[in-house]
Formats: sequence, C-alpha cells, structure tokens
Amino acid sequence: MAFETLKGAHFRFALTPKGWVRNLSVHFSPDGLIRAAAEDDNPEGLPVYDNPVVPGIADLHSHAFQYAMAGLSEVRRNPVDSFWSWRDIMYFFALTLSPEDMQAIAARLYLSLLKGGYTGIVEFHYVHNDLDGTPYARREELSLGIFEAAEATGIDLTHLPVFYAHSNFGGLAPTDGQRRFIQSLDGYAEMLDSLRAPAKAAGHTLGIAPHSLRAATPEEIAKLLELRADLIPDSPVHIHVAEQVKEVEDALAWNGKRPVAQLFDIAPVDKRWCLIHATHLDDREVAMIARSGATVGLCPLTEANLGDGIFRGTDYLAQGGFFGIGSDSNIATCAAQEVQQLEYSQRLRDRQRNVLAAMDTPHVAANLWTRAAQGGARAAGRPEQGLAVGGMASFVEVASPEPAAILPVEPEALLDFHVFAGRGFHVGDVVVRGKRVIADGQHPQEEKIVADYGVAMSRVAERLSARRST
Repeated sequence: MAFETLKGAHFRFALTPKGWVRNLSVHFSPDGLIRAAAEDDNPEGLPVYDNPVVPGIADLHSHAFQYAMAGLSEVRRNPVDSFWSWRDIMYFFALTLSPEDMQAIAARLYLSLLKGGYTGIVEFHYVHNDLDGTPYARREELSLGIFEAAEATGIDLTHLPVFYAHSNFGGLAPTDGQRRFIQSLDGYAEMLDSLRAPAKAAGHTLGIAPHSLRAATPEEIAKLLELRADLIPDSPVHIHVAEQVKEVEDALAWNGKRPVAQLFDIAPVDKRWCLIHATHLDDREVAMIARSGATVGLCPLTEANLGDGIFRGTDYLAQGGFFGIGSDSNIATCAAQEVQQLEYSQRLRDRQRNVLAAMDTPHVAANLWTRAAQGGARAAGRPEQGLAVGGMASFVEVASPEPAAILPVEPEALLDFHVFAGRGFHVGDVVVRGKRVIADGQHPQEEKIVADYGVAMSRVAERLSARRST
C-alpha cells in the first residue's frame, strides 16, 4: 500500500521529551526518523498542524486474533470465573480460524489501533500451526499474514514469534487445546530464519518471545537466546511473567522462587527485554526490574477485564522503571483508554488522585503518554527520543469534534481533557515513519479492510456454531 510521504511538518503545539512546545518545525529523513527540529515560524512552509500533536505510541503487546472474540467471555460459566476459565474460551476460539481469517482480523485490528492513537504494534504471535496442530507447509504462514496486515494498514510492526512448548512449570506436557501454539526448538529456529528476509524487506523488526516460564523451560530459554544471538542479535525479547497469583503459587511450588526472581536467575535481563504484566511483584522484584532497564508491558484494560490485579505503578516509577502499554486481548484499541485505566487503578488502590504525575510533569496524561511512548519504542526495538532529533517520525494529531468543549481548557491540559474527560479520543492525521496513514480520521483502505473483516467473521461465526452444536 502506497501512502503519502511527508518531508516534514510544523506543529503549533507538540508534546516533546521536554514537555509541550509551541511552533516546532521537524524534518524527516528517508528512513522515517526526525533529522532536524527547530522552534520557529515555519520559514519553509511545511504542512501545518493546528491541533495538538503527540508522539505515536507502540502498542507493545497484542494477540491480534483475540480482537475477534471480544464479548464472548463476558458470561459466568463457573462458580468463580478467572483468567484460567477465560483461557479455555480463547483456546476454543483459536481452533476456528483459518489463515485468511487471521490476516483479515489483524488488518481490522491494526486499523482500529491507528485510529486509537497507536503508530506501532508489537505482535506477540503464538498461533503457528494448522487446526489439527500440524505445522503448515511454510511454518511461517500465519506470521506472513501478520506482515501483510501491517503493510496494508501502514502500522509499524515488531513481530515476535512465540515459543510455546509446555502447559506449566517443570516442562509439563501441553494440552490438546494448545496444539496450534506448540513448537519444537528446531521448528522455531526454522520459522525464525524464514522470517528474516521478508521482515527486512518490509522494514519490520523481528524479535523472540518465550511465552512464559510456564511454557518454556530454563534450558529452552537459554537455547532461544543462543538462537537470537546467531540470527537476530540485539533484538527485542518479550515474555509473560507474574500475571496471575496462581502463576506465582505454581512457581513457588515448583522450585521455591517467584517468577521474576526465577527469570533473573536464568536470563541476562536488560533493556532489550520486556516483561509483560509483571502484576504480582515483591519489593525485591520491583527493584530488580527497575535496575535492569527492562520495560514492563502493562495492559491495563485487559488486566482489569481478566481480574489479574493492579501493577505496583507508584513504587516502580519511583525507582525509575520503564513501562509501555499494550492492548493484549484487544477488547479496547484506544491508547488513551489504557492510560486512563492505568491511572485510575492506582487511584482506587491508593485512594488518591493524580497518582502517576511527576514533579517535573504534573499533568498526568502528558506524563503517562510520554513515558508510554518511550517505553513502547524501547520494547519495540525502535528509537526512544520521541518528537525530537533521532526519534521516529511518527505522531498523532489529537482532534476535537466539539471545539467549544475545549475552550476553557489551558493548552497544557488539552491531553488531560482528551484522556480523562470521557468524551472519546479522536484523531485527525496519523503519521507513521513519515507516511500519512490516517488523513483527517480516515484510512485510504478502510472500506476494504472492514469489508474483508466482515466476510471473515461470517466464516468464523459459521464454524463456531457448528462446533458448539457438536
């Protein structure tokens, strides 16, 4: 898909690493970075953005196919519903999807994410096999569908093929419901190697993802890191960890150590790593992650939906920890909603307001957005500078469908209004690596993407109906 390429832009009001800046001209390099920036009166006549502009956020954790199952799990089927009962429904749903369905779902999701304020996606991709659990003729078949969805929408993709081999700590055998996810080390190596050339050709970043300490043994994680060093050195490494209380209990029962402590014992966790969720931490683990430079991948709306718990945000940020936000199960696709939920979870726990502001950034939305943009870029393997020289030429124009509503709002509080006022987060243009992929709120292929999704969902509905009746 060809998108309009911008050579630069002039922002009347932009959120930069040093805060809100007025009248900022930026010039883009051919590789989609900001090569120059100056506070001036736009002497070169660059395209002007009168609405506020914020750096694009990389959604650092997504399972694209789950976008299509939203709403299927909001009914109690057990005396106590939990993540684990939700997981059974997810397994059931995953066993209905064809490669064509998964590509159409991913494209529809990525369109929605772009319109929700994201400019990048980190796809934690663990559906690899055919419906019966056998590998496709091309092991990378479903990953290539993710590539095509990203290219059709213009979102910046970091792709993480997931290694998944076991059902719990100690290398327990996988269940039948996990058959589409399971890989051997040799099969995973073959798939990763096959993805390198198409990823490079399309400008995608490739990384690795041991699913969790439940699904990959310490020995397998060591092998995966060796494989990474050979094929894609210095690439991102993501892993689920400490999402559920049961996971912590199972880890302690297995070898007497909590999950994060176990991970640090077996792996050289550093700034290339992203620890997804990390919800249930003790004081030592909070400090370990903060010192390591790793990013914590928070998915506040999914974590709330699943009843996971509340991340120790105030403690972690007080120690200088990095975080980003992800849409995970994709029940919501708006970055502002994730930021709002993150702050509100801390308020409910601490019974205070404006908890995740900072002394130098007292506006909550600006502080969290800036940090999430930096952490998301770090987790995606992209430059972290934001709207500054060396940063990504990726930004979101924040539009207001009702201009009169923002008249009483001071300019520095405009993002607070859009995140916390509850009236929706509306985008005008979205630019990804210098290419305008959303213009005035619309995508050039929106009609086709939505239509293809509708056709795919008709097929999925038929298969679900047939399976429910058996």
